[in-house]
Formats: sequence, C-alpha cells, structure tokens
Amino acid sequence: MSASNSAPSPAAATAQNGTRGKLRTSLGAAAGTCVENYDFVAYGTASALYFGDVFFPESDPVVGTLLAFVTLGVGFLMRPVGGAVGGHLGDKYGRKPVLVAALLTMGIATVLIGLLPTYAQAGIAAPILLVLIRMVQGLAFGAEWGGAVMMAYEHAPRRRRGLYAAIPQAGNPLGIALANIVFLLSVNLDSDLAWRIPFLASSVLIVVGLVVRVKLEESPEFEETKASGQTVKNPLVTVLRDDWRNILRIIALRVVESCAYYLTATYLLSYITERDEDDRGIALAGIVVASLLAVGTTILSGALTDRIGRRKLYLAGCLLAVAFGFPMFLMANTGNPVLVVLIYLIAIGVIHAALTGTQAAWFAELFKTNTRTSGASLGYQIAASVAGFAPFLAVLLAESFDWAGPAGFYVVIGLVGLLGVATTRETWGPRERAAAEAADRAELLATVPPARETTREADGIDAPAEASATASASNTSCGGSDPVRHR
Repeated sequence: MSASNSAPSPAAATAQNGTRGKLRTSLGAAAGTCVENYDFVAYGTASALYFGDVFFPESDPVVGTLLAFVTLGVGFLMRPVGGAVGGHLGDKYGRKPVLVAALLTMGIATVLIGLLPTYAQAGIAAPILLVLIRMVQGLAFGAEWGGAVMMAYEHAPRRRRGLYAAIPQAGNPLGIALANIVFLLSVNLDSDLAWRIPFLASSVLIVVGLVVRVKLEESPEFEETKASGQTVKNPLVTVLRDDWRNILRIIALRVVESCAYYLTATYLLSYITERDEDDRGIALAGIVVASLLAVGTTILSGALTDRIGRRKLYLAGCLLAVAFGFPMFLMANTGNPVLVVLIYLIAIGVIHAALTGTQAAWFAELFKTNTRTSGASLGYQIAASVAGFAPFLAVLLAESFDWAGPAGFYVVIGLVGLLGVATTRETWGPRERAAAEAADRAELLATVPPARETTREADGIDAPAEASATASASNTSCGGSDPVRHR
C-alpha cells in the first residue's frame, strides 16, 4: 500500500477530531473557572455593598468605599504574579497540576474571608487580614485562567477550537451569576451573615470543582511537546524575550473587557445603590440575569469565531463599548428598574460576553505550545491588574466630573481595545481556515481503503485484462456469450 494511503498519525487525528474527552475537559475547566470567578467576584460585590462599613467604619463614606475598592485592587495586583508562576509551571510540568492547585488555594482563601472578624471585633487586624487573604486570592486566580483555557483549547478539534475554548470562559459569568444570586438572597439579612454566607457557601462549589478537575487528562499538545523534548527550561523568560509584543497586544485587548466589566458590575452597582438604597436588589438582579445570558453569548461567540475569525467579532465588541459609555450612565440616572436591568444585559450579556468568548482561542493562537500558557496568562493578568483599580479611578473621576467622568473612562478603554485589535494579527482568517479544511480532507482520504483496481495494480495484476477474463468466464458458465439468452 502506498504511503499516501496510510492512516494519519495519532497527533494528526487528535488535531482533526480532538480527544475523546474534549467536551468533558472543557466542562471540567469551566467548573473551575465558575468557582474561581464566584470567589473573586463575591469579593467585588461585597466591597461595593458592605466592606466599607465592616472593615473601615471610621472613615468618611466615600473614603470607606475607596479603601474597600483598594483592597479589591490588591488582589488584582497579585494576578500577574499568579499568571507568571502558573503559566511557567503549566508550560514546564503540565496544565492539570496547576488547575487543581489554583482551585484549592482559591477555595481556602475565600472560606477564610467568610470567617474573618470585623473591625469592630479585631480593630486594625481585621483589614490587614483581609488584604493578606485577598493577595492569596489574586495569586490563585492569576494561575487559574491560563491552564483552564489552554486545556480546553488543546483538547479540541482544530476547526472548533473557538467553541471549546469558550466553554471555560462561560464559567466566568456563571460564577458571577451564582455569587450575585447568593448576595441577592442574603441582602435582606440584618447581621454580618449578609456578606459571610456567600463566602462560606463557596466551599460546596470548591469540592465539586476539585472532583471534576482531578479526573481530567493532561493536554495532548503538552504531552507531545514534552515527549519530543521541545519544552523550554524557562518558559516565562523565553516568552518575554521572543514574544513580548504579543503580550502587549493581549494587554490592550484584555483591558477593554476587564475594565468595562468592573466599571459596570462593581462601580455602577455602588453608584446606583448610593443614589437609591432600594435599587440595590434591582441592580443585583440585573447582574444575575445578564450573567446568565452571558453564559450562552460567550459560547455562541466562540463558535462564531470558528466561522468568521477572531478579529472581526472582537472589533464589534470594542465598538459597542465605545458607543455605550455615556448611554449607560444616562440610563442609570433615570432610576427606571427596566433600564437598570437593560444596562447590565447590554454591558455584561452582550459586550463583555462577546469579548470573553473570543479571547481564549485568539490569545492561545498567538503563542507556541511550549510558551503558550506563560504568554497568554501574563498578558491576560497584567490587564486584569489594571482593571482592578477601575472602580477606584471611577470614584475619583466622579468626584471631579460627576457621572461623565466614569462614562468617559468607559469610552477610553473601548478605544484602547480598538488599538489592540488594529495591532493584533488574525489567527483564524480565511487562509488559516482553508488550510485546516485541506488538512482535514487529506487526513480523511488517508483513512479511506484503496480502490480494488489500485490494489491489484500495486500487486502486479493487470486489472483490465483480469476483468475481461472474468466476464468471459461468466458468460461461458451461463451457457454462451449471448446475453439475450440469459435474461
């Protein structure tokens, strides 16, 4: 049999069809990102609603809110460190161990926040402990993302990687929704349980996430890279030396999504609540509904990028962010419950989800396998560290420019995203899609058994002559050569 008709290699078959556990891997990664986002976002919600009074009660209300948002930002500052460490370990030793360790660390830290004493109980020790635990949260969350999305991406079929890589991203809004549902249910409690319960409840999600992740298989692309000796001694140093431009591009692309989210879900929540305390429940409900919508939008966005490319959809999301900055605050100023909910549906359910659904595959495709987790994680988490201070900056801008300050800030970050789109190459354009289709066809043909005539020719048999002899023998056995006689 000719070499062209040989079966495709296991690596080629995996690239074409993905692994058998590709969906389980994506869902397992999503379970972890759901838990991690629940834990991390619960802190943001608690900062907006409670922590100013609970941990900084002797401050002016505005100062108390600022201090609460500063502690929120501390966790974000630690995320690049976590991304660097987790990415380095993921590229050198495997994606799976990092996933399990990050989830366990985040879970322990979150439960500890729910057990912290308040300022009234422990004085200055309370906010100090809060900041220290928040730093641990930031490290764990920074290490989490890269391993989760790369596992999903590297297990997926090459022509559907946008879809499969978007599934862990959909865990983000799901975790956000769950966190806000718990806060919505506890908002009417008069005691500290109103903010403690959401943190303590995460322990259930952590156990589920760990059970799922322990059963996942390691990334086949990492295993192949390791077996071929292509892993590098120091992935972090290598990617900083060889791919620093792509890291900067990811920062610009990610800033718009991350800052826009925290301006909406954290700062705007605080802004609406300060204007009317009774609107707190409405705003939380809006975040919950929008986050549930975003689960589907995120996955659909990833699937859409497999058809049209990564760049076009991201461009559309950034343009929407630029256009929505001022209308968002004008709608909030009306105090109309329907418009308040609509704000979150547009900002989180559409804009944020379209961006996050595109990111995972696009960012992964900018790097080689042996530095992929390090490069994508570092850029992603540096941008997140900037976004962590977006609510803080929004408060300062509002003090000087009223609501127009935060609205203008929202527009500016949309423009930064457009700059990122303009400077980042398309990784799944018509040429790449055509090449993947051609490779799939070639591998499919390689699995088709050869034609009978071709086989005989390869064995030295003259196929036409054999066919003639066979026909003659058939006619003879039927009593003659006249076909009319045998009808």
